[in-house]
Amino acid sequence: MKTKLIILLWLVVFSSTAFGAANKADTMLVEKQHFTTKDFTTVSGVTLEQVDIGWESYGKLNANKDNVILITHYFSGTSHAAGKYKADDALPGYWDAIIGPGKAIDTNKYYVISSDTLVNANWHDENVITTGPASTNPKTGKPYGLDFPVVTITDFVNVQKRLLDSLGITKLHAVMGASMGSFQALEWATRYPDKVERLIHVIGAATMDAWTVAALEKWALPIRLDKNWQQGNYYGKERPLDGLAATMLNITQDAMHPIIYNASFPDFNVLDEGALKDIRTLPKLNQVLAQRAMARAKTQDANHVLYLVRASQLFTAGMQSDLTTALKNVSAKTLLLPATNDLLLRPENMRTVFDTMKAAGKDVEISEIEGGWGHLDGIFSITPKAQLISEFLEE
Repeated sequence: MKTKLIILLWLVVFSSTAFGAANKADTMLVEKQHFTTKDFTTVSGVTLEQVDIGWESYGKLNANKDNVILITHYFSGTSHAAGKYKADDALPGYWDAIIGPGKAIDTNKYYVISSDTLVNANWHDENVITTGPASTNPKTGKPYGLDFPVVTITDFVNVQKRLLDSLGITKLHAVMGASMGSFQALEWATRYPDKVERLIHVIGAATMDAWTVAALEKWALPIRLDKNWQQGNYYGKERPLDGLAATMLNITQDAMHPIIYNASFPDFNVLDEGALKDIRTLPKLNQVLAQRAMARAKTQDANHVLYLVRASQLFTAGMQSDLTTALKNVSAKTLLLPATNDLLLRPENMRTVFDTMKAAGKDVEISEIEGGWGHLDGIFSITPKAQLISEFLEE
């Protein structure tokens, strides 16, 4: 069991996919597609001449175009929510356990669509298409760097809306997202209430508090302190990989609970011989972590991570300062799925959101995800909620 946990940890935590139940016999093969839109104006008031994102879909769009479920991805994720691009891919999409033929989100019934966000972190992943600081600024012919405008969760949603509009989709049977994906899902429900029939909000939040904004800045700080960052002007030069790897370490630990984290290192020895003899020698545990984090960092862009941190720090539903007022805009039937052991986006906040929505007469229910992964229970421990999700989508 412990060996399995170690393998699972390093396969999934340091990748943008997650462990799923698929095998070669029942693997759903998917195709990454490219969407381009012009003259997109951000919440911060800057117009981008062109925005490109990647997207993928599972299932078939019906004639009425009313069987659509939008999946919005988490901070370090991508559009790859289910299936595989190639049959021999090491892992399927992160929610493959619940998306597919006959699964909770049944692709025999629903047309499921997911897209890469603006400023997606995984710039160096060949399967990711996004627009951000690493993109070429058409005015200069060089990467934007920090001249790229600050973007918000609202901007992510508005790009998704343009994608759906291009497909002739005007109504969502449901929108579902985990973590930063839950921010987007809730933003859809508050900003476009007439378009969203159901909202499934997983391991998320409805607004940022002071504690979380400060915690997120810890993810940005190592990048800013890396000598190679150079105020974001590192394109064509040495990348700030040391800082970015440190950020990956921070994100991973914050997203996990000590239960699984400790169980994943059964051979851990607090009296590490090398560390005892030389201050320059890291404990073996930290050497392993650093190696894995660096491998992950090489797939990402540091500036993109900074922009994702900022978008998350600025999140509040509907971009309204008063959360109660914002939640009154929600007309969608709502299912809240916080994780009981989540130390990053704490479940007590979503219990308060449930009470607020209930008091406002909203159709809302809450069911906590149990498990030892902490925040990541929303990805790895979602299967026990499969029946609940399926029934919620049918109601």
